[in-house]
Amino acid sequence: MSEGSAIQQKDQNQSEPETSAFASSIRSHVEKTVVGLDLVLERTLISLLTGGHLLMEGVPGTAKTLMVQSVAHSIELQFGRVQFTIDLLPSDIIGSEILDKDSGDFRVHKGPIFTNLLLADEINRASPKVQSALLEAMQERKVTIGDNTFTLPSPFLVIATQNPVEQAGTFDLPEAQLDRFLMRHRLGYLDSDDEAEVLRRALKLKLIRDKDGGAMPMTAFDAIDKSSPLAISDLTSAMEKVLEVHVSEVFVRHCVDLVNRTRNHPDIELGGSPRAGIALVTASRARAFLHGRDYVVPEDIFALAEDIVLHRIRLSYEAVARGRKGDDVLAEILDQLA
Repeated sequence: MSEGSAIQQKDQNQSEPETSAFASSIRSHVEKTVVGLDLVLERTLISLLTGGHLLMEGVPGTAKTLMVQSVAHSIELQFGRVQFTIDLLPSDIIGSEILDKDSGDFRVHKGPIFTNLLLADEINRASPKVQSALLEAMQERKVTIGDNTFTLPSPFLVIATQNPVEQAGTFDLPEAQLDRFLMRHRLGYLDSDDEAEVLRRALKLKLIRDKDGGAMPMTAFDAIDKSSPLAISDLTSAMEKVLEVHVSEVFVRHCVDLVNRTRNHPDIELGGSPRAGIALVTASRARAFLHGRDYVVPEDIFALAEDIVLHRIRLSYEAVARGRKGDDVLAEILDQLA
């Protein structure tokens, strides 16, 4: 083994205990309820460690909401959920001013956005006006209610979900909002072994009884372990370690090259924004930390590119008419980088 390899191996061994102490605690806690979503969990942890927002896209029943709630309960985070619907108003999310009949003054009623982890369930069912209400909060971590501006709790993270197949009564997220999501992860179905384990766990669920003698069958949400093994201070310490992960100048240039290629590709009408490059380097740091490294490697770019870049590009009409797909074009660009 060369001297350089020995140093890398030593650095990796030094970072592994801190990595495993954080990631393994969350993973073991989440796996009590969620089966076979290791990649989804990794993406969620990357979002937590970088403070970047996450958009989960998957058909109903793929445990998107269950995953988010399980992660929230693994750390002592305030958790809020908003079910997005067509009649939702911006004030239903950020809050509003309410007239106090006794004093005659207006008082501020804060909405569910004042939390650490906000689950925006089926975000594409809300109108564009409501979706835009999240923009200030997602970018600047603050909201304005009336004449008052409030800073959101720290940490603050939005994890949104949407159904990619049912389009009736939905509104596509505008590019400005999509760009504010660090990653957009697409969930598929479990493999047969994991799905069989889901069924076995469902068979073990019992009844929830109340004091009046009534009962209801348990769901997977009732089975979530509410005891949080980690505190916010543990998350903060892990975030500090992520910031210590080394990013070389060569790696930075690779990220810039990838984003520039999306802007110059003949089949792409709208390429990646500067946020795409920022997201690549910050998410790669977190992924390196989760994999026990204190330095990033090209593998991090290739592993994260689809989730980070794909939702930030838009194909031209001519390319779509020829049957081109965004993931195929991105794969071509990545092949040119390899």
